[in-house]
Amino acid sequence: MTTEIRCRSCGSPGLATVLDLGETPLANSLLTEADLANVEERFPLVLAFCPECALVQITHSVPPEKMFRDYLYFSSFSDTMVQHAKSIAEHLTRSRGLGPGSLVLEIASNDGYLLQHYLGHQVPVLGIEPALNVAKVAIEQRGVPTLTEFFGTALAEKLASEGKYADVVHSNNVLAHVPDLNGVVAGVARLLKPTGVWVIEAPYVRDMIDHVEFDTIYHEHLCYFSATALEHLFARHGLALIDVERIPIHGGSLRLFVGHASSSQVTTRAVSLLAEEKQIGMDRVEYYATFGRAVAALRGSLTALLTELRTQGKRIAAYGASAKGSTLLNTFGIGRETLEFAADRSTHKQGRYMPGVRIPIVPPSRLLEVMPEYTLLLTWNFADEILAQQKAYREAGGKFIIPVPVPRAV
Repeated sequence: MTTEIRCRSCGSPGLATVLDLGETPLANSLLTEADLANVEERFPLVLAFCPECALVQITHSVPPEKMFRDYLYFSSFSDTMVQHAKSIAEHLTRSRGLGPGSLVLEIASNDGYLLQHYLGHQVPVLGIEPALNVAKVAIEQRGVPTLTEFFGTALAEKLASEGKYADVVHSNNVLAHVPDLNGVVAGVARLLKPTGVWVIEAPYVRDMIDHVEFDTIYHEHLCYFSATALEHLFARHGLALIDVERIPIHGGSLRLFVGHASSSQVTTRAVSLLAEEKQIGMDRVEYYATFGRAVAALRGSLTALLTELRTQGKRIAAYGASAKGSTLLNTFGIGRETLEFAADRSTHKQGRYMPGVRIPIVPPSRLLEVMPEYTLLLTWNFADEILAQQKAYREAGGKFIIPVPVPRAV
């Protein structure tokens, strides 16, 4: 099948459909008690591949203002994310000799979980975060200067006119969220100093396909990147992929280092990964052709397991009122008939309900209070952290079900 939209990167028509997940609610639009009386908006969630530039993307865009002005994901509630951010900030501070005369800019800076670590080394920072409630936390609790705007060429020109050129630009798990990819890349190219570096982290489409991580797909994630697709995008704006590494966070991600093509030397690691992607066919639609069947098989095995446990009289809860959890539950049709509640560490989510399935969100302490025999781990990408936090529940006999790539109880 082909779609009528044009590729978000190269503008080519005729995208090839890879996976159709039907119509789902917005994954992070958690409901209040009052919202339960209303019908939720649902939008098509279809994954497609561009044969021209190899970008994997969804075909339907929801206006960013619907998703990001009041946002309920706060990065600092994950110890893993905070430590991950501290590590890269300290590495770049040392390796690039950053100091009081430098500037580190972050696009979608959330609650200051990353930029706070630069402030500790007296490195000036500027966060750009459109979610007003999240930016307020960064400013008031962490002292991170933050602009509450969407980043693009207009904002980049404004910052350039003020002399705000960056030694380092961070974009952690944000490039996939922007409808105007070329505008963001052009904006970074405008603000990046001649020897500056743009550090991007994004879930790797290869891991998503190979490990059946379909729950990474939701309306906020417009694009799913390979190094090949990003190389095409950067070159269009005079930038070059100079280094890349695969990192385990979020089920498998790329950390990419990007600089001006005129002043950057490409590492052998970047060259090797690009060659490897071509060798295994990531620039061709055939690589993605079996993904739909793999998702269907996962749905069958997971729902069969949950049904069998319920038939045995076992009580089941969920952990992690996450966006990926919303995709999994809504597309697999798992609701309150199966799961009693969803525990989540974020106080901003507690007391609300997961979209579509309307499962109540409660504090993690409810697991020990109620002691469901099984808990479906929706935030499986933070499994090590959560399993350690829930040691008492597990020692009392509770088990977690990790759903992907193959459902298993631990």
